[in-house]
Amino acid sequence: MIELSVEDLHLDYGDVPVLKGVSMDLRQGEVVSLLGPSGSGKTTLLRAVAGLEAAKRGKITIGERVVFDGAKGEVPAEDRNLGLVFQSYALWPHKTVYDNVAYPLQLRRTPAAETRQRVQEVLDQLGLGHLAARHPHQLSGGQQQRVAIGRALVYNPPVILLDEPLSNLDAKLREEARAFLRELIVRLGLSALMVTHDQSEALAISDRILLLNNGRIEQQGTPQQMYGSPRTLFCAEFMGSNNRMNGRVAEVRDGKARIEGAGWQLWGQAAEGLSVGQEATAVIRVEQVRLADDPEGNHLDMQLMTGMYLGDKWEYLFRTPGEESVNAMALRAYGQESRAAGSCRLALPASQVWIFPLAAKG
Repeated sequence: MIELSVEDLHLDYGDVPVLKGVSMDLRQGEVVSLLGPSGSGKTTLLRAVAGLEAAKRGKITIGERVVFDGAKGEVPAEDRNLGLVFQSYALWPHKTVYDNVAYPLQLRRTPAAETRQRVQEVLDQLGLGHLAARHPHQLSGGQQQRVAIGRALVYNPPVILLDEPLSNLDAKLREEARAFLRELIVRLGLSALMVTHDQSEALAISDRILLLNNGRIEQQGTPQQMYGSPRTLFCAEFMGSNNRMNGRVAEVRDGKARIEGAGWQLWGQAAEGLSVGQEATAVIRVEQVRLADDPEGNHLDMQLMTGMYLGDKWEYLFRTPGEESVNAMALRAYGQESRAAGSCRLALPASQVWIFPLAAKG
């Protein structure tokens, strides 16, 4: 069942187009993340769904109810029955945890006995039952976040909208909150649309990711599809930690391409529209590079310049030998031990190298 549908949505800020024909669906029990760089339109899209931004044309449907139609008008934000968790949490500082969570029910004139029951149930689900009498300033950042989520859930909205819900937490707490949020969404069977700029967060929490670029959806799919099968240079570079090599396409056959640079060549997966003679970029995830021979000969001989200890692994920096540093190609790889500087052979499996025409970028 489709809980939320957006069709060909356009929205301008003055004379500047921000959304340029975005279409998407959110199914029941699904978590969809809107991911992209600053200015890509992800927060604007969320706010348009919420009714906080006025779109120019298109259609937004929640369940079977059309809440925006560019030709007919729109339903105001307060009547869309959506749960919204703001980036800043937006808790009432003078209200207790209980009163903050109860506020949406009080607005809907829910009977007092039912309000008490529903608020207590939500607080217990979120592990906040013992904090009902506290005020926001007496809570940690993670506890404030859970209060904001509780306030959005208490009236059982069909869709919950999350605007960068973890961005105010420190790195360690963000990892813990990410796991808690995913578990909560799955356990309660929620349908959630979430804005994030953190790809790790999107990969961990989402069933599907919509990657926005300049007001359009660049690519969408499961986390595995987005990370492992990028269709454009923008998607390949935005997801993950990457190595990038510029060269010219020397051969294309059977869905693969050979790219050549100064003193090197590599085979990889050919993007759509790639042709011989084009300037192109090869991309490979840092974790896919190995210090070894490649059985198919897809390797490069490079000079190890330095290593950096990251706790669970080492990160190595390599450069092409015999070149000035300003002209040398640089590659990064991971390993499990400290290594001395010197010559190394790096295997770059062809199945993990993607080759895109430079014109495909952004």
